[in-house]
Amino acid sequence: ARVHVSGHASAGELLYCYNILRPRNVMPVHGEVRHLVANGAIAVRSGVPADRVVLAEDGVVVDLVDGRASVVGAVPCGYVYVDGSSVGTITDAELKDRRILGEEGFISIFAVVDSATGKVVAGPQIHARGFAEDESVFADVLPEVARALEEVAMGGNADNHQLQQVMRRVVGRWVSNRLRRRPMIIPVVVEA
Repeated sequence: ARVHVSGHASAGELLYCYNILRPRNVMPVHGEVRHLVANGAIAVRSGVPADRVVLAEDGVVVDLVDGRASVVGAVPCGYVYVDGSSVGTITDAELKDRRILGEEGFISIFAVVDSATGKVVAGPQIHARGFAEDESVFADVLPEVARALEEVAMGGNADNHQLQQVMRRVVGRWVSNRLRRRPMIIPVVVEA
């Protein structure tokens, strides 16, 4: 039969199960808090005393003593990320970086700038990963990057960080407009 169900019991099915099993304690699991609360309310409606319905989130310790379930504490818990052969915690910033790398791609751009004249003496070169387009599509932005670098460097007070930001801004704007992507961009400027 071409029938698909979620695998989760409906409210009527939960009530039916509670009426058949007649539990003395109920601890709803799986779902958002509103689902757990609704499940607990169904248990109460079936005759389970309200003080015997335990709502517990991840990390909550529940003891069953003398036939009564109760919350007795909590333990630290959270997500553990596995990355290849290493296991550990990961920050929100690292998760954001991984999402960008996975969904938007990665671009490194490299240029050598003469610190005395402000002229680009090598590059810029772009290396891109995670794009369906051929890397040659990025050739269009290279003259724009070189021009922007020379304009900023000609002012005489541009430091390496400013030059990198100019490269990131020019390439980022171009990729956003042309390819509709927001990749991770790592600029490298070497002053000669």
